[in-house]
Amino acid sequence: MRRYGVLKLGAKTSVYLLTATGGAALAYDSLNSTTTTALDFPSTFLNGVVRSSRAIFSITSCVIDYKYSLHGLSPSSGEYGGALSEIHQRSADRILKLCDANKGFYVKAGQFVAAMRQVPKEYSSTLSSLQDQAVPCNFEAVKEVIFKSLGKDLSEIFLSFDELPVAAASIAQVHRAFLKDNREVAVKVQYPGLEYQMKFDLETMALLSRSVAWIFPEYRFEWLVSEFTKTIASELDFIQEAKNSERAANNFKKNKMIRIPRVYWDLTSRQVLTMQFCEGHKVDDLKFMNQMGISPLEVAKALVDVFAEMIFVHGFLHGDPHPGNILVSSEEKNGFSLVILDHGIYKQLSEDFRKSYCQLWEALIILDSEKIQQLGENFGVGKYARYFPVIFTGRTINSKSLLGRGVSSEEKKHLKEELKSIKMEDISSFMESLPPDFLTILRTDGLLRSLISKLDAPQRIRLLSYAKFALRGLSAEASSESDSAVLLVSRVKISIKYIRLRLLLEIMDFVAYVDEVRRSLASKLRRVTTHLISWRSQMEFTPTFRINRCKSD
Repeated sequence: MRRYGVLKLGAKTSVYLLTATGGAALAYDSLNSTTTTALDFPSTFLNGVVRSSRAIFSITSCVIDYKYSLHGLSPSSGEYGGALSEIHQRSADRILKLCDANKGFYVKAGQFVAAMRQVPKEYSSTLSSLQDQAVPCNFEAVKEVIFKSLGKDLSEIFLSFDELPVAAASIAQVHRAFLKDNREVAVKVQYPGLEYQMKFDLETMALLSRSVAWIFPEYRFEWLVSEFTKTIASELDFIQEAKNSERAANNFKKNKMIRIPRVYWDLTSRQVLTMQFCEGHKVDDLKFMNQMGISPLEVAKALVDVFAEMIFVHGFLHGDPHPGNILVSSEEKNGFSLVILDHGIYKQLSEDFRKSYCQLWEALIILDSEKIQQLGENFGVGKYARYFPVIFTGRTINSKSLLGRGVSSEEKKHLKEELKSIKMEDISSFMESLPPDFLTILRTDGLLRSLISKLDAPQRIRLLSYAKFALRGLSAEASSESDSAVLLVSRVKISIKYIRLRLLLEIMDFVAYVDEVRRSLASKLRRVTTHLISWRSQMEFTPTFRINRCKSD
């Protein structure tokens, strides 16, 4: 049986992930409509019932399959491993069929699952076929939305407007256009009819979550309903997205590696967003990077630094960093720049949470188990805080290994035994107890890990970046308190702590540098050896070489 992470909990985790993903799809199903005319309520209602019924049937079938197909099998047996793999495949096939039938956000939900490192290989391989399958909306509907939103026809606003979109997603599509003054812009147009479906789909999601929890009390994901209910309204409001974009741009105004498109407010409404057009390729386009001489490793480092700064320093986090929302653009001066798009989903972290999360990473770096447990109490997760090191750094709370080096074989063995005792009820309770801010960070972190893997970069760069920006976040906090003479003793203690932490990070950086040099030298040596072998093979078959060898013999 394939192992897919230290936190693998067998069927329990898989069912939970699957059920949560189904709930997310139901919540966002309202973002699926590509209807080109005014919606007829009866047909819209009937369509919603059909889609939701299909989703409920598919998700429930998967839950029942996991619940009963493994009944009576010992997790340590070979039979259990084979049966689990077969259930993974059956469930992945059901979800793929559901996504193909319901389109829209169901496709997006499937893409999200496929990109997650934590899911079994059966899901990632099966659902990877869903990449880039969003179906564009009819152009007549696009023109109608623009006219209703801006009060003008396309010809009155634009010099030219491409009918075919350059990108299509679950709630909108983007068209390339030129304004009357020849400025090139990207026009994001929301699909018509989404708000008509939103209430219906949210009710369906709530019904699904309550029904599954009633049938299987240990499978609860009402927390997901609550989170997505808060998110949907803001994501459908392009004015809020424009505000998020400008705030993010201001946060990174001194960073020349980051570009965020300028907003044209006079051509922006709740359903139309007009912004500067920025060239670039998806952040996981390795072929483009190789052609342009751009290092994927440097791209990965820059990417992680951006999101680490958002989390630990700004407390204002982009919640959807998938490849289509981050572009790599070739630049003469810096080599490349990152273009950050789609600012509809943002999370404003509370200041208390941001500080506590910085402190958590400080404790994770030095493995201060007492501090980790204390912060776990603050986050409301209690005894489950002992798993924070495993979730974020791949080390157990009692590990002796360096950050980024994973866990030893013996630690894995002990951890595996310990995790066997965790029940689905424990996972549900853990997820319900997490603050909403934590849920956003976990999702973003999962997407970042996936991107790092696609860029063929080591996960160690993420750990180092998080550690450094957690230090920056804590340093900013200390600086804000430094004006008070009353806190002199506290400042001294903090300074000592920061010196120790910075020294540790420098040592970790040096270890990473040595490791990188070692890998580089090994790679060069392999290339030289391969070249010599190839050269000798060619010489062996040349007439002159053969004659000389015969004479010497």
